Amino acid sequence: ISRQLWWGHRIPAYYVRFEGETEEEAGMPGGSSENLDRWVIGREAPEAMVEASKKFPGRKFTLEQDEDVLDTWFSSGLFPFSVFGWPDQTPDLAEFYPTALLETGHDIMFFWVARMVMMGMKLTGKVPFKQVYLHAMVRDAHGRKMSKSLGNVIDPLNVIEGISLKDLHATLEGGNLDAKEVKKAQEGQTVDYPEGIPECGTDAMRFALVAYTAQGRDINLDVLRVVGYRHWCNKMWNAVRFAMKNLGPEYAPPEASLETADLPPASKWVLSRLNHAITSMVAAMEKYDFNTATSAVYAFWQYDLCDVFIELVKPVVAGADEVANEVAKKATRDALWTCLDAGLRLLHPIMPFVTEELWQRLPRRRCEVAPSIMVADYPEAMHEKDGNPEWTNEAVEAEMVVAQEIIKAVRALRTAYSLPPKAKPKLFVLTRTSAAAAAAASFSVGVAAIAGCDAVAVLAPTDATPKYCGVTVINEAVTIYLLLKDIVDPTTEIQKLGRKLALVQKQVADLNVKTGVVGYESKVPANVQKDNAEKLVSLCAEIKSTTAAIEQYKEMLDIEAFPAKP
Repeated sequence: ISRQLWWGHRIPAYYVRFEGETEEEAGMPGGSSENLDRWVIGREAPEAMVEASKKFPGRKFTLEQDEDVLDTWFSSGLFPFSVFGWPDQTPDLAEFYPTALLETGHDIMFFWVARMVMMGMKLTGKVPFKQVYLHAMVRDAHGRKMSKSLGNVIDPLNVIEGISLKDLHATLEGGNLDAKEVKKAQEGQTVDYPEGIPECGTDAMRFALVAYTAQGRDINLDVLRVVGYRHWCNKMWNAVRFAMKNLGPEYAPPEASLETADLPPASKWVLSRLNHAITSMVAAMEKYDFNTATSAVYAFWQYDLCDVFIELVKPVVAGADEVANEVAKKATRDALWTCLDAGLRLLHPIMPFVTEELWQRLPRRRCEVAPSIMVADYPEAMHEKDGNPEWTNEAVEAEMVVAQEIIKAVRALRTAYSLPPKAKPKLFVLTRTSAAAAAAASFSVGVAAIAGCDAVAVLAPTDATPKYCGVTVINEAVTIYLLLKDIVDPTTEIQKLGRKLALVQKQVADLNVKTGVVGYESKVPANVQKDNAEKLVSLCAEIKSTTAAIEQYKEMLDIEAFPAKP
């Protein structure tokens, strides 16, 4: 019944002591001399007095209430309704009880949750909540239960504020651990956190824990993942800083949701991606599928907004101040502001601090009355059937897929030919379908900006094949040609690669001699044999890639090596 707590509901039991008896005759409550028949129960002392008088009629006595309190789970079981003033029928009790959702851990399902349900039904006649969300239990990165003796206990404050390895070791001292256990725990900390724990902030910690819910009932918390989300917060900060610089001090956000008909292709695309993110986020949050929710909002910010759209914005806002371009600039700025505003509100429940800080810096609509992002409207997907502009655009998203495949292929060619970052080769895109041609034309400026090209020319199958180019066939509909003339010297590159090839071939020959000696498999440790085998595979792959690069440069020397038609 009791866990010897200092505070709680005092047990409503009273021990009867008769007038004139000795301590030995009375017995000691809770001790071996206790007289069990002396106990009476009452909510208050007067009620217990009545019960004692019935039990011991005609005798004079005094009552002594048990000094212990009821188990903590008894008091906790009253929590859903006692906080609203029960047993008094208060306005709060009428308004807020029963509640909607309880969030707790699965390890106290019967200690606490079941008691709340039973006490709620018994004392109020109502089940205290409609749903129960069971969060995961946090373990270390290796899946071990956190234990002081292992030194793997992660204090959330140490992750939020950061801590040095020296101070981390100090947290183990001064406790009840044996000196040997302290040393063992400190060794574990040194292995897991050789540089200590860097400052990650509250938002990164929150996002990591929510994102980890995909693992099920247990979370294997890797601090490096939290650090990664801290860096992501920096990326969001830089995105808003870029926007503020390019929106300008006189910028006024659109007062209504954007109509997409006259927007540039990139703006149509990013609004479509935003619509998908909102739809996924809202549906996942309503189902408590927090992993899907974090994946949706992260993917939008990282892969759609920062990696692609902001890069597509740069050439537009930097363009000449012509009338037609000014229209495109305004539309692009409106789309950028819309994505940042909705993206911050979308992310706010998980990362409340950085989103509030950044949202306060964004320009506001005149009709926006919310003083804080906490009370601003949550984003809603834009669909024509709801009387809103339709933002989802599958056609423009398909075009962007083509554009991104082109960018990926160009980057691979730049790497293959070791082009310096400053090199701006011309890109030719040969298309064999009208859809591919439309995609390449729509996003030609963006492809040039992101892939680092001087310009993009879209070719038809009947056009002449470009010469002095590196070539990649993306698919049956698209082939790209990257003009390398005057950027690389094939003869010089062949010589450099030839020297590299000879060096790698010698390394392979030496390794083959080393591993081919008699008794190698029986005398050499298994881990060394494994390292040598992996090194041989890596060297052979390097020979293959270097040989392929030499052949590509040889083709450039012999223009006839290019086919007349791809």
